[in-house]
Amino acid sequence: MSESATAGKTPVDFWFDPLCPWAWMTSRWVLEVEKVRDIEVRWRVMSLAVLNEDKLDELPEEYREMLATKAWKPIRVVTAAWQKHGADVLGPLYTALGTRIHNNGEGPTPEAIAGALADVGLPADLIDYADQEDFEFDAELRASHKEGIEKVGQDVGTPVIAVPGPDGEQIAFFGPVVTPAPKGEEAARLWDGTLAVASVPGFYELKRTRTKGPDFSNL
Repeated sequence: MSESATAGKTPVDFWFDPLCPWAWMTSRWVLEVEKVRDIEVRWRVMSLAVLNEDKLDELPEEYREMLATKAWKPIRVVTAAWQKHGADVLGPLYTALGTRIHNNGEGPTPEAIAGALADVGLPADLIDYADQEDFEFDAELRASHKEGIEKVGQDVGTPVIAVPGPDGEQIAFFGPVVTPAPKGEEAARLWDGTLAVASVPGFYELKRTRTKGPDFSNL
């Protein structure tokens, strides 16, 4: 979607890292909401690697390894695509990447990233940014990440969603974490309820134990 929402539609800013399966589930739910509520999603980038880089010593070894070997590649390519080809490519590229990484089980491999670029007609040489350690668009990635995470605080992850509140000021929240992604009126009910909770100034947290991993079967 474009930076400016279509007239009459509520802009919904959605910060994502393509590596996160839970953000992927939430993103599919928001697209369902877009069909039944007057909203327009504006995709924005954030990074699990950036989020956790100052607390690596506190993380399990397996998660540290994942951040070091897998997290940077897809978000660098997505950020480069955004910077070189505009914000309108973010939604289609995220869908192509998420389908390959999560639904198809390909993981964040160079082959999956290259395939996603081809799926949406973006230049193949964007894959070169995956391993660019002195990343050309690092400042832009970090600025976008900071914009999203400062709305909700450091003790969350991806996704972050921000919408205009009753007074016009944005309200923002992490999640919701949901599986499988609701569709139709169920998606709308969850959206309405989430906004109702998030719009209460004193609201802090609502949570219950997760008993299973993300279900991609209905996507």
